[in-house]
Amino acid sequence: MTLKASKNRWRADKLSSLGSSIFQEVAGWKAEAAAGGLDLIDLGIGSPDRGPSSEIRRVLSAAVLKEDSYSYPSSEGGLAFRSKAADWMNYRFGVEVDPEKEILTLMGSQDGLAHLALAVCNPGDVAIVPDPGYPIYSGALAIAGVKPWPLPLKAENGFLPDLSSIPEEVLERAAFILLNFPGNPVSVRADYAFFEHLIGFARRWNLLVVHDLAYSEMGFDGYRPISILQVPDARETAVEFHSFSKSFNMAGCRIGFLAGNAEAVGALRSLKGNIDYGVFEPVQEAAVAALEQAMGADAGEGVGPLYERRRDAFIGALRREGWDVPKPAATMFVWAPLPAAAAAGGLDSRRFARELLLETGVAVIPGDAFGAEGRGFVRIALVEEAERLAEAARRIGRFLRAKGLAE
Repeated sequence: MTLKASKNRWRADKLSSLGSSIFQEVAGWKAEAAAGGLDLIDLGIGSPDRGPSSEIRRVLSAAVLKEDSYSYPSSEGGLAFRSKAADWMNYRFGVEVDPEKEILTLMGSQDGLAHLALAVCNPGDVAIVPDPGYPIYSGALAIAGVKPWPLPLKAENGFLPDLSSIPEEVLERAAFILLNFPGNPVSVRADYAFFEHLIGFARRWNLLVVHDLAYSEMGFDGYRPISILQVPDARETAVEFHSFSKSFNMAGCRIGFLAGNAEAVGALRSLKGNIDYGVFEPVQEAAVAALEQAMGADAGEGVGPLYERRRDAFIGALRREGWDVPKPAATMFVWAPLPAAAAAGGLDSRRFARELLLETGVAVIPGDAFGAEGRGFVRIALVEEAERLAEAARRIGRFLRAKGLAE
């Protein structure tokens, strides 16, 4: 018996819509550069280069040695963790959430972002996502059979979305709108007035607001990111993702949580109850320790000041090398517009990133990995110590001068 010519060979067509091809491509460039003997400075992936505090590691180590830590955990997360997360939301934002109905433990916020559309949408629904935006925002919709409507974030608007630009026919069909402040890749910040307007807008159109607050502890220049749940009654129409990866340098631990609207939280809880067994209990104990430390007298300076210092040093070095890049207001990322001469020289974002890596060993991510509005930008992650960032800036400067791009 022969197979029909049209039959797929065990790969779903939807995988082509996940948006990861550029990241795979950059990985190939890195391998090519390393094979050529270049010393790589990887400023591409936003993975923290430091580990969590010694207290968090101590709690994790002790929990791992307990014999009773190895049974299946609850898919929704232990009540101890969810209660502590609720305490932290109150401490950090003045927001009260019910740990039993309005908080769900996640294997990192990406776990929730990847599965939320499956839980709250039907195939054929529409969801509004930012452009540029983190790739899983649109990728998750492809998996769920949901149609994305890209909401442009433009420099002339300060990279804030113009909600009035969304057509009524889109709003009538949309299940949710997803936004990210401070954002990835664009580190723009939103104030309380914007969130208040967004919640009112969502109520008018019966939209769920999904806010990704992965960078809540990485505000600069006195700015402290706020929670959309601070808006009165926001829980009637909003949920918010929180991550330990960036806030506590626990990226490899894979833990985060969703907070807010009980119906949406419950829908994701129901889905996850059928597809996974949750977060390893010792990791939950370590996350409890992280939150207790953040609320305690020995909290220290947190991660924000470290990345602010790196930002200031790196941006200053780039400017001295002839690339005037705007300072991000928050996060671990620099969203850098290509030098003006790049377009005239035929260098788009992808070609710029590729040639920079193969000629200097410095890896950045081309902006079109994050959507059509990312063309003409590259994202640079501040995930190296100051000395390596200074070296990266020197190499970038030599590259710009060689290409005639220094400003």
